[in-house]
Amino acid sequence: MLNDVTFLDPDLSDHRLMKIPHYQMLIDGKQVEAKSGKRMQRESPAHKGAIVGSYPEAGAEDVDLAVKAARKAFDQGPWPRMSGAERSKILFRAADLLQQHQEELAIIECLESGKPIVQARREMARCVDSFQYAAGQIRGLHGETHNGLGSAKLAMVLREPIGVVGIITPWNFPLVLVSERIPWALGAGCTVVSKPSEFTPGTTVRLCEFLNEAGVPTGAINVVTGFGEPAGQALLDHPEVEMIAFTGSVRVGKKVLVAASGNVKKVGLELGGKGPQIVFADADIEAAVDGVAFGAYHNAGQCCISGSRLIIEESIADDFLSRLVAISKTVPVGDPLDESTKIGAVINSVQLSKIQGYIEEGLKAGAKTVIGGNLLAPDKGFYYSPTIFHDVNQKMSIANEEIFGPVLTSQTFKTFDEAIALANSTVYGLSGSVWTTNMDKGIQTVRSLRIGRVWINTVMEGFPEIPFGGYKQSGLGRESGKYGFDEYSEFKSVVMHLGKRTFWWNPAKN
Repeated sequence: MLNDVTFLDPDLSDHRLMKIPHYQMLIDGKQVEAKSGKRMQRESPAHKGAIVGSYPEAGAEDVDLAVKAARKAFDQGPWPRMSGAERSKILFRAADLLQQHQEELAIIECLESGKPIVQARREMARCVDSFQYAAGQIRGLHGETHNGLGSAKLAMVLREPIGVVGIITPWNFPLVLVSERIPWALGAGCTVVSKPSEFTPGTTVRLCEFLNEAGVPTGAINVVTGFGEPAGQALLDHPEVEMIAFTGSVRVGKKVLVAASGNVKKVGLELGGKGPQIVFADADIEAAVDGVAFGAYHNAGQCCISGSRLIIEESIADDFLSRLVAISKTVPVGDPLDESTKIGAVINSVQLSKIQGYIEEGLKAGAKTVIGGNLLAPDKGFYYSPTIFHDVNQKMSIANEEIFGPVLTSQTFKTFDEAIALANSTVYGLSGSVWTTNMDKGIQTVRSLRIGRVWINTVMEGFPEIPFGGYKQSGLGRESGKYGFDEYSEFKSVVMHLGKRTFWWNPAKN
């Protein structure tokens, strides 16, 4: 079963890592248990039977307390009324605390999610970078003045925080995704209730503790741990929440939109993807093969911006696939605590079954695997082999639906227009890559794609300076960059009349 790949046997013999962290929620500046007294535990997806975290199981009452704390902090507290300089200093202190605890956070994330420790360390550094960038931008937030409306008029546009923000994040990049939201929401002057995934809450809880320690005022940052129902739903439905920032599937994103209609909440959505990687015949083949493999297999394919669709020029397809198979056989899969691991575990048994279901659907529809399509060491953890399909057409579910596993589909094209049509053929529009040495072709491809983030001759790169979001059913709004602050802001127009006003109706003057 393991002959097709390089598998690293999982080992959790370091008993220091076996000590089970006992987390608490943060509500109104205090570390608290759930009102019900219930707790939930997390078993490592990479080390079967190893419990790696214990957390309060929040109910609707806990969420209500957190929202009320955030409401009071927004309406009466100092945070929205602080100067940008004051908020900036506090978030810089939080960034310093994140930096000091990077290794602890990386281990938590590695054990809860099953991702490789080396990858987790890089992600923690990225979170620090996000906080530092956002903290540095806060002092520059501003509105506008309009001085060209005539001698008797002057107008201003005031930027104000939107209010209480509920942030719901998934399990695949727990700290990265919350770090692309919390510092922008807090930086804009909002107060926050964060609800991480029940599978990976540890790093978000620690982040909120660091924010509390850094000086974010009581109630301005809160975190509840629990399941989507009832905790997540209670946050969506709460009438005192002005905005929901949600990251997850399209299916749940549509439910968020329905729930938000209750009090017409603003909604920011980052949803699914089915990212194309377009490889033209003039590409640097060695670089493209490596990039396509990384785009497909990074985080075991559990990434909304995965490059899960290879769209390749027909003349080079056979050679390219042969090289890609060779890489797929040698990339190390297995124990995420091993420094050499590149592909770790799948998050849970449900996701593993979903991946296997798509594999079976693809084979039944007539697609063929050139490598993979099988479980790895099920007695050790939730591991799946790197898998490549060819002979794929657009009628197949594997070509259109998000699999969220280390699975790549391959389709060929002959003309530029055909490549663009294939790339734009799904309901998603989150990310994509273009591989070509012809920059004219690269730019024309980018302009033709209905996609929110496109890479040329690279993949899966991001920076806090650059906004991120999707087209079509991949989401609403933009996170990060200067646009990220706009997501959490209201803009108020103020028009002033100078001097004597011309009366609309005054009998004494007419």
